This record gives sequence, C-alpha cells and structure tokens, in this order.
Amino acid sequence: MDNFTSSDRGKRVELNMQGAADRADRILDAVLREIKPEVQWAHGPTSTGSCDVSRMRVVMTVVSRERRGSFLGVVDRFLRKSGYRVKAVNRDTDVPAIYAQTNDGFGVSLSIGGEGQAFFEVDSPCVRESEVAESATPPNGPAYEGIYPLPRPNVRSGFWSAGAP
Repeated sequence: MDNFTSSDRGKRVELNMQGAADRADRILDAVLREIKPEVQWAHGPTSTGSCDVSRMRVVMTVVSRERRGSFLGVVDRFLRKSGYRVKAVNRDTDVPAIYAQTNDGFGVSLSIGGEGQAFFEVDSPCVRESEVAESATPPNGPAYEGIYPLPRPNVRSGFWSAGAP
C-alpha cells in the first residue's frame, strides 16, 4: 500500500490517520469560518476505516428552506475559491448537498437533512494506520458529549432561520 503524502506549508509530509484527521479539522474550520452570519455547530462522530478517517461537524442552527440555496452558495464559492473540485451538487430544495474534493484527495461534503440541519463531512484518502484523537477544535456552542445522535437543530438565526416555522 502506498502511503499518502500531502503538501503542508510547502513541505511534503507523510500522513497517518491522525495527520489526516488534523487536515480534515483544518478544512472544516476554514469552511465554517466563511459562513456569515456564523452558525452554531457541534462535533459529529469521527470514524475510521482500515486506512481512512472522517470528521463531521453538525450545524445546530436551523437553516430554513428559503435560505438553503444561499447556504450552499456560500460553501460552493468557498470550495471553488480554495481550488477544490466540485464533483456534484444536489439542488433539491428540501435536502440539497454539495460534494467536492481537495487536490490532495480529501472528500468534502455538505448535506442538509431534516428540519434544516446541515452536516459537513471530510473524508481522507487512504493513509497510514494510527490512533486518532478527538478533534482539538472546540465547538462554538454546546459540546453534546456522550449524546448520540445529536439533537435536531435548536438554534435560531435571524438570517439563516428566516421563514422557518
């Protein structure tokens, strides 16, 4: 099996699962910083396979049906501006989604689920096996530690939730 390498600040470094999880966190941090006004989010599950890792962030702010297109538009523009290849866009008004890939093989997705809850996920390519620690990035709201599944979105935004019941 080939070990995956990634360019990080001009150096080529070999990644293990922890390195891939850290890269996924940086991608998630960057995309969530682009969303204005800010949305509240919590960590979803981290999962590992035989040679890959995925991180998830769950948006706890209600994204109304009327604002879902704008929400995806903000994320789409960020992904393209960052050089990611947008592979598919589902424009369904109830459950839209966008799927992209970084130039170093990380999959990035945003999907809107029930009651306007947004899910961001980053999946790594195959990397060297290692232990994976929980994300060091603190959520910007309740951590919901030990609670699974996470509750439905329960934070109202004057902008993102506009028009939602």
